[in-house]
Amino acid sequence: MAGIIGFGAYIPKYRIKAEEIAAVQNANAEAIKRGLGLTEKSVPGKDEDTITISVEAARNALARAEINPREIGAVYVGSESHPYAVKPSSAIVAESLGVGNDYTAVDTEFACKAGSATIQINAGLVDSKMVRYGLSIGADTSQAEPGNALEYSAAAGGAAFIIGPNEEALAIIDSTCSFTSDTPDFWRRAMQPYPSHAGRFTGEPAYFKHVVGATKMLLEKTNTKIEDYTYVVFHMPNGKFPMNAAKIFGVTKEQIEPGLIVTKIGNTYSGSSLLGLACVLDIAKPGDKILMTSYGSGSGSDSFALTVTEKMVEAQDRAKKTQDYVDRKEYLTYPQYAKHMETIH
Repeated sequence: MAGIIGFGAYIPKYRIKAEEIAAVQNANAEAIKRGLGLTEKSVPGKDEDTITISVEAARNALARAEINPREIGAVYVGSESHPYAVKPSSAIVAESLGVGNDYTAVDTEFACKAGSATIQINAGLVDSKMVRYGLSIGADTSQAEPGNALEYSAAAGGAAFIIGPNEEALAIIDSTCSFTSDTPDFWRRAMQPYPSHAGRFTGEPAYFKHVVGATKMLLEKTNTKIEDYTYVVFHMPNGKFPMNAAKIFGVTKEQIEPGLIVTKIGNTYSGSSLLGLACVLDIAKPGDKILMTSYGSGSGSDSFALTVTEKMVEAQDRAKKTQDYVDRKEYLTYPQYAKHMETIH
């Protein structure tokens, strides 16, 4: 199959601590942190949105791929926080990157798996030789109603992947599959500023059913076992869910923790599992096998099996790594945070 020939991440520098939000909500910060398995989250700058995040991540991906942007034949941006209801983010991103005009583009939306779905689409386009390279992006400036539990975790960030022929790949996509059902655990009606969620229903019948279902499907399809993989990445709505999914499969800490970026920056929605994958690719060695399973409410999961190639060694240092963005921090007070979030509506 096709493979990843370039990848990149971007996370805004701003952060807000759980204690800062809890003080305003009159809540127990320690209980919140234990319950969610995270301590702080990333926040978009006043001049940052899904498009700017996508462009920065894509520039890093292009640096690693070392290709001319005009060779990209497809540009897809997956998000649930596109700045425009009617005007494609993908076209703005492509224009910013200098892709030219000879490309197909569309914005995708499937809650938190809108980005991973575009990797499947681009892999199909590359394998069918309709395009040589396709750009897949998952990015969000996640929004939560003030006072809602989601406010502690809804974060900002994204990752980009250039998909191309396997002979050029840094990591080959060995296989992929999807597990989908009509499970309404999270939604946002038209013209509504904030999403709604079904509380605890988002766990067992939603997240776990689909993440576990897709992962089992992939293992069966590839005739592999979980211990065959060097790294495992599951979608990260919080710090607890992916760890519980890991326990179901017997995933070790050594396999899951390198990609567990949610504990450092919160849930970046469409960027979540893809940022986890970027974390892993930043440190992966030739021959390493990676399993990634995304999740999008509504509901569905995309699962991937990848194998890292020798080309990864030189490519890793051609752009900023995900950890570089994690380490770059500036903390906000709650009033400052509220001002930042006002600008993205």
